Amino acid sequence: MTGNGTVTGIYVADEATASVRAVESVEAVSGRGLRGDRYFTEEGTFSDVSGDGRDLTLIESEVLEAIERESDVELAPGEHRRNVTTRGVALNHLVGERFRVGDVVCEGARLCEPCEHLQSLTGDEVVSSLVHRGGLRANIVESGTVHVGDDVSAIRE
Repeated sequence: MTGNGTVTGIYVADEATASVRAVESVEAVSGRGLRGDRYFTEEGTFSDVSGDGRDLTLIESEVLEAIERESDVELAPGEHRRNVTTRGVALNHLVGERFRVGDVVCEGARLCEPCEHLQSLTGDEVVSSLVHRGGLRANIVESGTVHVGDDVSAIRE
């Protein structure tokens, strides 16, 4: 990753099928997720599935713009169901890496491939458009608060 990216949107939903709502900031809790989000309270569609990367999901603004250009698929803000939208950072490159979102330390766990649940909410075109670029699933390693406008940057060791 070269340079820093930026948080351009933050989204949470109270329960699995609830609409997401945009927030300006949110508390990110290590091992739990975002306070106020469905996965924090274990109310998410996949809360009963084990595995890393359940704390935080991110997606690139550039990908959302690309699928609109390429496939004429336009998603409303947050309709992608990811928690954080970024700009200027290649999220796929952060798998297995530690990075900061503001003062929160995260570790990229795996790609956030589109799923049947997203398909049921948005349609087939969205899912096929997001394969291998649907974002990043991350673990929160050190708690803090994420704000719209925060930097997203790799931690160089």
